[in-house]
Amino acid sequence: MKTVAVFDFDGTLTTRDTLLLFIRYACGNLRFLLGFLLYSPLIVMMLFRLFPNWKAKERVFSLFFKGMSIERFEELGRRFALREHQRIANEPVIEQLRKHLSDGATVYVVSASMRQWVQPFLPLWTKTDRVRFLCTEPEVGPDGRLTGRFLGKNCYGPEKVNRLLEAEPHRNTYTLYAYGDSNGDTEMLAFADYGKKV
Repeated sequence: MKTVAVFDFDGTLTTRDTLLLFIRYACGNLRFLLGFLLYSPLIVMMLFRLFPNWKAKERVFSLFFKGMSIERFEELGRRFALREHQRIANEPVIEQLRKHLSDGATVYVVSASMRQWVQPFLPLWTKTDRVRFLCTEPEVGPDGRLTGRFLGKNCYGPEKVNRLLEAEPHRNTYTLYAYGDSNGDTEMLAFADYGKKV
């Protein structure tokens, strides 16, 4: 029986959440602060569960990145990973990921963060391109620019299990290991044969 190992990204493979860190890197301190002052009522509503998490996240994403070319967005993701990969690495969990790779497992990073800034970190940590990615994706318009909306659902909570089953549908044919740190990983950890909260 084959082995599949899935890892959350923010707070699991990293020591902190990367959404705000990436926005600050990509847009600068002033625009970052002004944007969050503008959206602070929405963020408070989200914290008190009066507004859906995914919708608040999509609006924040739109504020900062709508209209940016996908090429520019991807380049920012690569530069961000180069700058931050050592500083925010959660080395014990990354070592566990490396071990699964060396044992021949199929390894996925399953994240609510955008693939464009998640994916560049992994080759820097593992020196391989064997890791696969199931992440939130931005919608790109016909002009090659970000629309500010998500393509499909935010990869969070139950959606992590849905994405995994799309990629690996024959659940009875593999042993599943899962690693996560937050409420967004609860369903994924429960679905695994061996789920570990880190």
